[in-house]
Amino acid sequence: MAREMKRIMVTGAVGQIGSELTMALRKKYGNDNVLATGHKTQPSPTLRDSGPFEFINVSKRETVDAMIKKYNIDTIYHMSAILSAVGEKNPQLCWDVNMNGTYNILEAAREHNLVRIFVPSSIAAFGPETPRVNTPNDTILKPKTMYGVTKVAGELLCDYYVRRFNVDVRGCRYPGIISYETLPGGGTTDYAVAIFFEAVKNKSYKCFLKEDTRLPMMYMPDCLKATFDLMEADFSKLKHHNDFNVTAMSFSAGELAAEIKKHIPEFTVTYEPDFRQAIADSWPDSIDDSVAREEWGWAPDYDLAKMTADMLSVLSKRHAEGKLNY
Repeated sequence: MAREMKRIMVTGAVGQIGSELTMALRKKYGNDNVLATGHKTQPSPTLRDSGPFEFINVSKRETVDAMIKKYNIDTIYHMSAILSAVGEKNPQLCWDVNMNGTYNILEAAREHNLVRIFVPSSIAAFGPETPRVNTPNDTILKPKTMYGVTKVAGELLCDYYVRRFNVDVRGCRYPGIISYETLPGGGTTDYAVAIFFEAVKNKSYKCFLKEDTRLPMMYMPDCLKATFDLMEADFSKLKHHNDFNVTAMSFSAGELAAEIKKHIPEFTVTYEPDFRQAIADSWPDSIDDSVAREEWGWAPDYDLAKMTADMLSVLSKRHAEGKLNY
């Protein structure tokens, strides 16, 4: 009989996904049962005051073990990572945090006999040789960024721990994630977050990707839904474990701008591609997530129009109240 998740630790809890995931987990499992951890960045008052918070360094195994013992942890959502754009500026740090951190989490799970681990991957696992349209789940993985290299190696390492040590570790390949709660954190898809804040605040945006650059995306509520649904899936029905494609929509920078203009007609965008364009050009246009749909029933709730309306509604209200922190 499978053991239930009761005492949860989130690494990278101050990050874009981790911060909202932590709050969702606390709502689901109780504030005191979800430990949020970060490295250096101070948590928001909401995150800090709603439940336990500790600073750790996932690259140092002893800090991971200490938290597991102190809080009697049985489940870990390992969200700590150096993202693509930051990783290209400091590839050594990217490798240390992403690979050594993941290895430490897996070893801790094995030695402490934890119930379940979540280790996300990314569309950065793909590369120029990967089919760009409707990218299949099982395909060529030859990324050209250090972040992508760590994600492919992480998928393989996690799958090894499933087969070799019977550790229940799961993960999906996130596309770009769009949210109104947390500011961009160094990813190539961050333009799709920043553009909303700039549209509401300044009615203009300078985009660091080309107008016709199309990438797979997902709204944060669907990101959290995918994470929860995979973690709650019947392990015996999973043929894959740590490399599930998930997506909700694909659009170009220009298409997103056009959708925003339906709500803010005076909004203007200029396009000045930087080094992140080469990263985006190595990633898929669209994703085939039929494996996730078949093995654990994945289905998104938001498309481009629905997401845009919701983002602008929330951010416009905050701006009117003087609470748009950007």
